[in-house]
Amino acid sequence: MTSALQGLRVIDMGQWIAAPYCAALLADFGAEVIKVEKPQGGDDQRHSSPFVDGQGAFFNFFNRNKRSVTIDLSTPAGREQCRELIATADIVVENYRPGAMARMGLDYDALRAENPRLIYCSISAFGQTGPLQKEGGFDMVIQAMSGLASICGPADGQPHRLPIPIADVSTALFATIGILTAVAARERTGQGQSVDVSLLESALAMAPLEVAQYLATGQNPPRMGQASRNASPYQILRTQDGSIALGAAAQHLWEKTCDLIGCAGLKSDPRFSTNATRQLHNDALIQLIEQALACHSTSHWLKLLGEAGIPVGAVMTYEEILGHPQVAARGLIQQAEGSEPSAPRIMTTPIRLSSTPARLLANAPKLGEHTEQILTRS
Repeated sequence: MTSALQGLRVIDMGQWIAAPYCAALLADFGAEVIKVEKPQGGDDQRHSSPFVDGQGAFFNFFNRNKRSVTIDLSTPAGREQCRELIATADIVVENYRPGAMARMGLDYDALRAENPRLIYCSISAFGQTGPLQKEGGFDMVIQAMSGLASICGPADGQPHRLPIPIADVSTALFATIGILTAVAARERTGQGQSVDVSLLESALAMAPLEVAQYLATGQNPPRMGQASRNASPYQILRTQDGSIALGAAAQHLWEKTCDLIGCAGLKSDPRFSTNATRQLHNDALIQLIEQALACHSTSHWLKLLGEAGIPVGAVMTYEEILGHPQVAARGLIQQAEGSEPSAPRIMTTPIRLSSTPARLLANAPKLGEHTEQILTRS
């Protein structure tokens, strides 16, 4: 089977999450991805627990379908070796601090003359320009600076960060979009280009409602806890023995929900007559809904509301959702093709193509596993 990105060679010079995840997504669809690592220890993510067969589980996820070479970029010989490797490539993905690649003679401007078709993606905390360009920044720092932490957490409490690397992951996705857009442009022009993606801008792009609200009103979006910024009821609610997520802001859904939970009188209450008025009185509304939900179990409400077409879901643990028949039917969790039964299971791409699907051909490589094979033939 021909893969969608077959024939593209990608040099992955990234560490940790954003750049390696971007390269992994390209590898899933058939691009040949060569990961360049330092000889002493390689990508630091290799050494982050938990471990499976002696290798970091996080590293396994972000570096599937790749091959690994070790090159000492601190030496002139190593830099020349890397330069020769990049000369054979279509795409470079790197997340060094801006300026570092230029000091090694491995930046886009230094490489494009000898490889004008090269697409060179630079991922950084703040971008390749601007007063903060040379600053580093981890996901947590970017969550704080981007405004994301300011809107997370209890309305009357401290700001919270999301417990997922949302800035890193979103940057990987935007970088992948940028690279594929550049590949499409190269088909028309024959020329490569640089792709500049930052964690800060990616995190801002993940909050379109909040950014739009500020630009329209000049006011900072408030921290709202569980409440939604533009819908009510639309949040997680307590039941007799647990919680459910309920999305019943649309008027016909709201009125049907009132009947199902035994609160028909709320439909005529002027505080709750429209989505806009429900938002204004959301705290009072949620208190009344939870009083009604407390009469029955989570399973009761999931069945009753779900069968009536109300958007509702259980609050699941990862054990519950990863073991769910829906996830199994979609084949999201896989082992590499042809691997032993004891091989690590990882989550594959959520993108489904009908003719050129993604494939999990290999687990993450051992450090330098393919150095001799690639550097003697590159």
